[in-house]
Amino acid sequence: MRLKNSFFYTLREDVKDEDSISGNLLVRAGYIRKSSAGVYMQMPLGFRVISKIEAIIRDEMDRTGCQELLMPALIPEEVYVASGRRAGFGKDMFTLKDRKGMPYCLGPTHEELFAAAAKMQIRSYKDMPFSLYQIETKFRDEPRPRYGLVRVREFAMKDAYTFDKDEAGLDAAYAKQFQAYKNIMDRLHLNYKIVRADTGVMGGLLSEEFQAVTPLGEDILVLCDSCDFSSNIEVAQCVPEKPAEQEAELEKELIETPNSRTIEEVVSFLHKDVKKFVKTLIYNVDGKPVAVMVRGDRDVNEVKLRKLYQADSVELADPEMVKEATGADIGFAGPIGIRCELVADPEVTYMQNFVVGANKTGYHYTNVNQKDFKADKVADVRNIMEGDICPKCGGRIHFAHGIECGNTFKLGTKYSKAMDLQYLDAENKLQYVWMGSYGIGPGRCMAALVEQNHDDNGIAWPADIAPYAAAIVIISTKDEVQNQVADQLYQELQDLGVDTILDDRDARPGVKFKDMDLIGIPFRITVGRGAKDGIVEFKPRNGEAEELPVDAAAKKVKELLEASRVKVQH
Repeated sequence: MRLKNSFFYTLREDVKDEDSISGNLLVRAGYIRKSSAGVYMQMPLGFRVISKIEAIIRDEMDRTGCQELLMPALIPEEVYVASGRRAGFGKDMFTLKDRKGMPYCLGPTHEELFAAAAKMQIRSYKDMPFSLYQIETKFRDEPRPRYGLVRVREFAMKDAYTFDKDEAGLDAAYAKQFQAYKNIMDRLHLNYKIVRADTGVMGGLLSEEFQAVTPLGEDILVLCDSCDFSSNIEVAQCVPEKPAEQEAELEKELIETPNSRTIEEVVSFLHKDVKKFVKTLIYNVDGKPVAVMVRGDRDVNEVKLRKLYQADSVELADPEMVKEATGADIGFAGPIGIRCELVADPEVTYMQNFVVGANKTGYHYTNVNQKDFKADKVADVRNIMEGDICPKCGGRIHFAHGIECGNTFKLGTKYSKAMDLQYLDAENKLQYVWMGSYGIGPGRCMAALVEQNHDDNGIAWPADIAPYAAAIVIISTKDEVQNQVADQLYQELQDLGVDTILDDRDARPGVKFKDMDLIGIPFRITVGRGAKDGIVEFKPRNGEAEELPVDAAAKKVKELLEASRVKVQH
């Protein structure tokens, strides 16, 4: 690309309405431009990077035997009603009506349509296995779009689906897709972790996420100091902390605790260690009150609670529901005499002589023990914390943040049952198809790469992901020799298959250098006064400059570009 007559611009100042490093740099470098909240234009440079990411995705998908197709973005709303997912999407779904008043939506995801497409082929067990994928635009009405391309309302997604006759077939298909995803992440040069996650609105048997590790990340990753354990905080298993020694059990005592509602206020009033307190929180679980007990310094994990009850909705109860369950105002709930189902975290069952709410406004019980109440359920319903015991090796847990760039799901028969996707088995009996679902967000991958690869001067792309691998900068466009040498190098790099920018703008060298650093070009060749002697300056984006003969510069770029590509096994 010759810049002089091309669409090319950069911004010198930070962008006020971008709240992430990647969003700010991508806008400043002319890769993307915000059209409205959570909606971005892909400018020429951005489109080139996205296209390279998608090319890697397509290559790995095609190698698995997955066939590409394209589903519509405009979908009858009844499709999601039939699968039982319409209510789950709620206001996140963009909806509209056609001229006849029929309700439609802009597709947030496409499991239902892929199941419908599969019905066109599947009659017998002999028609499987097979897999399909697309790269299509999705639409979700995010209440708080943020972080540039990380949380948006319109975005491209690669979604793939596998179809098998049984669980063993799904396991084999999942393993193949899982390896392809690792290959994609490796080829994109992402620093990532694979974590177990909640299946959420997708449902199914298993969900794993490919999380790019960055300080910006919305998700909290749970990692071990001593082994390879990794999980999303939503589903991380907790190991109960047991007391170092047994205590002599005391008799419970009712204590007045005026104006002490929160755990902090009660701890301060009674002057006891927070680990000697148990919080009892009242939740509204699908319209019914449920009391949940966790140690005073712990937090309830609402995802685990929802899973425990297989509930559609879990939220803290309103004051009226709390008073109905406890007979007291908010802040004094406890297990003794509670008038609703009671769930205790396993850690609570090891505690002795602890403090709980008395279900009486202004009062707590001290010296409570297991004999004083009975839980209806004992289940892991708390969030894991840094420093906790690793459930895999007994080491210690620490947290990191991540951007979810990909996910894999074992859907099982959830969608085949909803869409009546069946086949005849070897005994001529009807069975439901086993499905898997696999998604990657190219835009999120691009944002994660920038979050992981930048400095004070701008973006620092991996060489084979950058929109252009090399930039030729002419110091003086009025110098005929410099123009001739630059043209020669440009043609040579083009012949070698290296995507190259020729900066032939009538601008100061410093401006050109800053622009090439800002947009993240991996290799820069400067053609200046040395051109008359057959010498140019070669500089990697993050390296030192050196002088090279003209005939060696292009070959060096090609060699470094080839060396930068990650080799994976297929």
